[in-house]
Amino acid sequence: MKVLVLGPGGREHALVRALLADPFVREVHAAPGNAGIAEDVPTHAIDANDPAAVTALARTLGADLVVIGPEAPLAAGVADALIDAGIPVFGPTRAAAQLEASKAFAKQVMAAAGVPTAMARVAATDEEASEALCTFGAPYVVKDDGLAAGKGVVVTDDLDAARAHASACFSAGGTVVVEEYLDGPEVSLFVLSDGRTVVPLAPAQDFKRIHDGDQGPNTGGMGAYSPLEWVPATLVEEVLSRVAQPVIDEMAHRGTPFAGVLYVGLALTSRGLRVIEFNARFGDPETQAVLARLTTPLGGVLLAAAKGTLDQIDPLMWSPQAAVAVVLASENYPDTPVTGRRVRGLKKAARVDGAHVLHAGTRLDDGKVVSAGGRVLAVVGLGDSLEDARVTAYEGLSRIELEGGQARTDIALAAARTGVAVGGPAGAPA
Repeated sequence: MKVLVLGPGGREHALVRALLADPFVREVHAAPGNAGIAEDVPTHAIDANDPAAVTALARTLGADLVVIGPEAPLAAGVADALIDAGIPVFGPTRAAAQLEASKAFAKQVMAAAGVPTAMARVAATDEEASEALCTFGAPYVVKDDGLAAGKGVVVTDDLDAARAHASACFSAGGTVVVEEYLDGPEVSLFVLSDGRTVVPLAPAQDFKRIHDGDQGPNTGGMGAYSPLEWVPATLVEEVLSRVAQPVIDEMAHRGTPFAGVLYVGLALTSRGLRVIEFNARFGDPETQAVLARLTTPLGGVLLAAAKGTLDQIDPLMWSPQAAVAVVLASENYPDTPVTGRRVRGLKKAARVDGAHVLHAGTRLDDGKVVSAGGRVLAVVGLGDSLEDARVTAYEGLSRIELEGGQARTDIALAAARTGVAVGGPAGAPA
């Protein structure tokens, strides 16, 4: 089949790479893609958030499946337009994508479905935010109710900082969700759905803070790893039975069936698992690590989700190897990143046995790869152990040069050396 992947980032490069490895996929295209994706497949310079433009391109290409990577096209109704045109699409409708686009809506769905999550209040004014913050106490968790590209959350012991974040959201015309703080390590689980059936991928853990030791501001994600040997063996089944299936059933009951991937962000607290939030698409950079381990051909699985036949696929197969993804970010990320700087050493990094490079914020400038965003790329390392995968990933990263580039040195370090996760504050989105 022929597949069109929408999006410009590292998650989309991972999807493209996995689809190219599928013997049943004869052709892959991307829109708009990035410098790395363009080396692998044809790219098309359209606005991926424009339903009409995406539908026209899919028709021109004769795409058998469109895979939507980021959240923005989902919120723009791209999946709706493709469905109306009779083109199979992996990604939920705009109404179903409200599970990510509105944290308040997601809380309503969780309440109706009996899903364990943090206590929360929606606030639309400074007074309401202050009251909620004082009710829950420190650490304070304040979330922008809308899409915020993974950086709309503040988790802090500083009441003034929490109030300031809420005020900034109000000034922009939005509302916030104020939550109780969740203790314990975080786990990311992607669950594929066709609107009825749920199929889990392998759990992963990502690292949101910009600096080692979970210090500094939240980012879109600085690295991830899989598998998680330290989680309970029953965790995935518990998430399916207590979270994923009830939510999918509730969405269907509301007349807005969810078909695509439901990202379940979890905190394993002292009181049991709690849902931090949902995303309506693959998380980044967890996707880079998780798909590196998937041995089942990806295209057929995504097509089954798009066509409502997930109950007919065989169980997913996974490599026993571990995968570690380490992100290289631009100078001054996550504030105003410095872009346009040359990225060198990509071919050297790719020659490291067991490593591959996935582009995120890159573009070509006179034939040279330069940075074009906050997170520039991820180096993924595979190994027979988590420590081996770490060594491979960091060896690949050491061969890449980017002036002012930032990367954490502790991705998967605690889990590799002690077998126990060290979790930062729960509440950051993927």
